[in-house]
This record gives sequence, structure tokens and C-alpha cells, in this order.
Amino acid sequence: MERRTFMKAGLALGALPLLGRHAFADDKKPITFWYEAASPDNQQHLKDLLIDPFNAAHPDSELSIDFRGEDLDKQLRIAMLSGSGPDIVYTAGPSYVASMAQAGQLLDLGDYAQKLGWNDRILPLFMDLGKYNGKLYALAKTYETLGLFYNKTLFAKNGWKAPTTIAEMEALAEEAKKANLVPFAAGNADWRPTNEHYVSIVLNSIAGPENVYKALTGAIPWTDPSIVGAIDKLNEWWQKGYFGPNYFSLTGEQAFAQIATGAAAMAPTGTWNFGTIPTYFPQNNAEPGFVGFPSADGVPNPIFALGIGSTFSINAKSGNADGAAAVFDTIFQQKFYSDMNSVWQGEWNLPLKDLSQVKIASTVTPLYEEVMKELATAVGKGQYGYTTWTFLPPATDTYLVSGMEEVWLKKTTSKDMMKKWDDTFKQEKDAGKVPAIPPRAS
Repeated sequence: MERRTFMKAGLALGALPLLGRHAFADDKKPITFWYEAASPDNQQHLKDLLIDPFNAAHPDSELSIDFRGEDLDKQLRIAMLSGSGPDIVYTAGPSYVASMAQAGQLLDLGDYAQKLGWNDRILPLFMDLGKYNGKLYALAKTYETLGLFYNKTLFAKNGWKAPTTIAEMEALAEEAKKANLVPFAAGNADWRPTNEHYVSIVLNSIAGPENVYKALTGAIPWTDPSIVGAIDKLNEWWQKGYFGPNYFSLTGEQAFAQIATGAAAMAPTGTWNFGTIPTYFPQNNAEPGFVGFPSADGVPNPIFALGIGSTFSINAKSGNADGAAAVFDTIFQQKFYSDMNSVWQGEWNLPLKDLSQVKIASTVTPLYEEVMKELATAVGKGQYGYTTWTFLPPATDTYLVSGMEEVWLKKTTSKDMMKKWDDTFKQEKDAGKVPAIPPRAS
């Protein structure tokens, strides 16, 4: 459930197939799993790489996947409130997990983690992020980061180098404008929360992850000058035209295609776009590049802002919790990581500690494997930041999407935006709605 999946639903709910389910034999216990939208090819990948192998290896259970489309979250909330729903609960991130755990709708996974060795297999940070009030309720399925995609071929032609500092990036953006290129390939026509990708970038790469951590834990307010200054910088880039003239009319994919065609210089966006590279770069005879987003003075580089695209939990009312846990155990393996990322890049970047035995198909750009391994190493070393959609509570996160547009369109100021953000956050923090914020690695 990466940041862009919900708006990609291409089928009506009534047309969505159920994979893996037959008339259950009396001796088979069903494991139900509601998934979001997926293309026909990716539905087949789930059948070939998860459903069929799992059912063959577990003759006492039968896993099925029901594709619920873009309304998955709404359907899940209604079902869980009524005490029903699937065995495997698939959410959009920790803030959803916190509210469900608070309501007693999810099973504590702590015993399974101990018995099946997940604590040794999954990066500790992500185990912590799945906790609420000290108990483990979720496993992160997809973790992602934000950075800077660019066209290596275009850069070589112009004698440009990938920037590592904000000053270098701004100089490059001005060069791009002189060459009649859009500095930042970007668009939110199909996914308005795209706005928060850029908010997350400046918070971590300009204010710095230490200050973001302090704000998330209440040590400093969101009105701190370091944070307001980061929002000011993002607004400065907007007013200078770095986002181009068509931000509100371009879809994310249309915008990303601009760097492959050479119409734009850079794309500050997420690693989910590795799945889009094969569609545009080969036919334009262009080689993709990716680096961590440049940093301001005093902020280390690179800082990878962490996002959790989706999580797995077990329904507290599940009739086959052991079976659901066995599904998770099948997924969190290097073999499954290798197989799934060979056909569906960016959507199954599981937070495994060890990727040494991962072998991605030769048809996948080597850049993807390089970046995913660099990201895993960086997380292990504490070189990470915080994406807003993963670490903010729901109402605060919803506000920033519209608030940032109001700043860009000069309807409010960065200072006033952050005051409203801070007020909303404090209310949610008092209500226990802030996701788990693990201590930063020393």
C-alpha cells in the first residue's frame, strides 16, 4: 500500500476476483486476507508467489486474497467495528494500527515474534514501529523512502552532478530553468497527499531528523523556528517555479515521466517510483539515477526519511490466527523478498535485517537493488528521518495536505500553518493517537 496505490484502482469492486478460495474442505481452515487494488499481472504474482506455495506447504489451511480496491480502508474500518473482517488486517500505516489496537481489534503478535524468530529477522526499528503501549500489533510490509531521482544521461550531457547540499540543488534548479526545463518533476492531480512528500523532505533534510523527533515526542513544538524555516524554504521553491506550471494538473506518473524524457531535471519523490522506471526510461534511451535528498548545513547526508507504506496485523476475532502468522512467516523471508521484488519493485520492500542472500532478477534495474540495500544499511546505522504519513496522527496529517497548498497559494503563512498543525497535534497526542516513536539510535 505504497503512497500512490489507492488512486490506481482500475476495477470496480464487484469485478475484483477472489484468489485462492475454493469450496473449503472440512479439514481446511480458511485464512482471509483483504488487499487493496492490484493490476491483473500483480494479482497473478500474488497467486504464483504467495497463495499457491503457501497452500501447498500448509495443507491444513487455505489462504485466499480478496482485492477490495480503493475503498479497502473504509470497508476494513466498518468490518472491524462490527467485530468481523478478515483474518489478516492490512492497513495504510502505524496511525491506523494505533487506533485499531486502542479499540482492541488487533491481536498481540509478541508470542509469534518470539516463537517464529521475527525479532531476529526484521529490523528492530520496524518492530518498534508496530507496537502500541509496548505490545506488538503490526509488521511493516513495505518500507519506503524519499530521495532525488534524476536522468543520468541528461546530467552527463549538461555536465551536471547529483547534488548533495541544498545550495548545490538550488544552483542546479536555476540551471535547469535557464535550459527551459522544469526543475522538479511533480504533480498531485491523482493524489493530493503528494503535497506531504515535499513536506517530509524539507522537515528531515532542512530542519533535520533530530528536530523532527523532538517535535513528534513533544520536546519542542511544531512552531519551532527550525521547522517553520523548513516550510518557508519549501514555499520559496514553489514561488520560484521549481515545481513547474502544471503541478495541479499532472498525475504523479505523468510528472515522473518528465525526467525520463528530459523535460525535467529532477524528481523529489519516493522509492515506489522504481516501479515506473521500466515504463519510461528504456524507450527514451535514458539511465535513471537516485540519491538521498540533499541536506542543509548541519544536517548529515544522506538522511533517508522512512515511510511505512502498509502493515500486516491479525484480527483479534480471527478464527485462524496461527495460519495468519504462518503467512507472515512465509512473507518475511529473503526468498520471498527476492521473488516478489523481481516482478513488483517498490511495493514489497520488506524490512529484513539481512539482504545478503537476496537475488533480484536481471530484468530489474540494478539501481533498485543498490538503493534498497543502501537504505537497509542506513536504517541500521540510524541515518533515517520521518515521513509525515507514517509518524503523524490522522487529523494532523490530513491538515498538512491542505495547509501546504494554502501556503503555496498565499492564503496563509508558514508560521500560521504550523500553529494550526501544532494545535491539532497536541489534541491528538493527548488522545493517545500518535503512533509509536522509537528512541533514535545513539
